[in-house]
Amino acid sequence: MLVFPSMRFFLAHGQSAPPQVAVYSTSMIRILGTIFAGLLGLAFGSFMNVCLSRWPKGESIVQPRSHCCHCGRTLTWWENVPLASWLALRGRCRTCRAWIGWRYPLVELAVDVLWAVSAWQSLVFDPSGTALSIYSSLASTMGRMIFYWLLIALALLDAENLWLPNLLTLPGIALGFLFTLLDAVLRAVPASYPAWRGAGWAAMTSLLGIFVAAGLILLMRWLYWLVRHREGIGLGDAKLMALLAAWLGLPGALLAFGLGVTLGAAVAVILLAAPSTKLDLRAWATQKLPLGSFLCFGGVVSSLWGQPMIAAYLRWAGF
Repeated sequence: MLVFPSMRFFLAHGQSAPPQVAVYSTSMIRILGTIFAGLLGLAFGSFMNVCLSRWPKGESIVQPRSHCCHCGRTLTWWENVPLASWLALRGRCRTCRAWIGWRYPLVELAVDVLWAVSAWQSLVFDPSGTALSIYSSLASTMGRMIFYWLLIALALLDAENLWLPNLLTLPGIALGFLFTLLDAVLRAVPASYPAWRGAGWAAMTSLLGIFVAAGLILLMRWLYWLVRHREGIGLGDAKLMALLAAWLGLPGALLAFGLGVTLGAAVAVILLAAPSTKLDLRAWATQKLPLGSFLCFGGVVSSLWGQPMIAAYLRWAGF
């Protein structure tokens, strides 16, 4: 546990810190944790860019070292600084002047912002509370950081390659399930009821949500095949919905699904209205859209604002 100098004096003399000192210390922990999470997000966003560039080609993410995809020159250390290097080079290779692309800084910035927001929202605990509240906050922060990293990676892999790899979806489902159980156990201890009972109930509801969410996509896939006699939705989308349910619960996953489908329909209408698609409607009808990318966007929104959105809908519906 972090102890600031202002608190160390009171602890050394066997006294409890005044409320003002305790609040100041927890606020500093929250601010420093947010800054650290943001910096860490830049580093892991840079690592994500390596994965996004090499995984679809079947290349190793370890070797060779980072290099220009056009001229093959190995990058120096200062060309690998997240976000800053892209800005300093103005988005172009120092040697061949080839365009690097907007994806690199946007991915690093997205992970940076979402990880910082995760720390700011989750690192909140009672100054007079026990160490368990700190562990719960840290576990919540780590879980959300992993979840956002997975969603950003899957969204871009689907947008660029129409690919939702099992390498991310299946471990993502397992991790979401485990973090759900951990959260249930940490909540059960201060509530003074058996931890196994809270974990058992959480396990049953989580598994039910996972199967129902995946079954929704499988049902849509079967209905599409029944009508069109061809595949319209991939199995990767079903696994992605299961991942969303594992992390967000069934209500949060259904909200993400609704947001994703709405966004996908809006993009389809915009593409249909474009002059180029009006000339070839048959080609437009067979064009594939990355449903997984839209679901990932809905998952991020649901994670950040899902509870108030669901509560507002229930009030509107009269429940």
